[in-house]
Amino acid sequence: MKQLISTGILLLCLSGGLAAQALQGKTVYITVKRANLKESTGFFARVRGTLQYGDACTVLREQGRWVEVRSASGPSLQGWIASANVSTRRVVSSSTSASASADELALAGKGFSEEVERSYRAEGDLDYTGIDNMEQPVVNTGELRDFIVEGHLAGAE
Repeated sequence: MKQLISTGILLLCLSGGLAAQALQGKTVYITVKRANLKESTGFFARVRGTLQYGDACTVLREQGRWVEVRSASGPSLQGWIASANVSTRRVVSSSTSASASADELALAGKGFSEEVERSYRAEGDLDYTGIDNMEQPVVNTGELRDFIVEGHLAGAE
């Protein structure tokens, strides 16, 4: 029985180690409108550059919920990004007669399907100004960090 449990634990550890390196060396694509590449994995880490929706990158290594990537278009552009902001699957339009902008694809990723847009069209003009405003940063990270430090809150690494 002990041998069975030990073997099970060993297999779990090995599979966890393999899963941790699942993306290393693979090409991933940015799935958000704009993503900052950071110097380290901290939220307040210095930004090295910015990638746009659909940009291709190579994963150099993984650490928790972060991946270190190198941009395919500019190999000197390298840094850390949240793994939630990348995908191994590239978004491609299935129609050759129509194309979608990065903004439209980002909206589709947020649930704005053709059906939702048809519903909005039936009610009048489509205005995505409110959505665009929600995507704009309201507080800069320096001010947010100062607030967290002054308030003795956790997470100001």
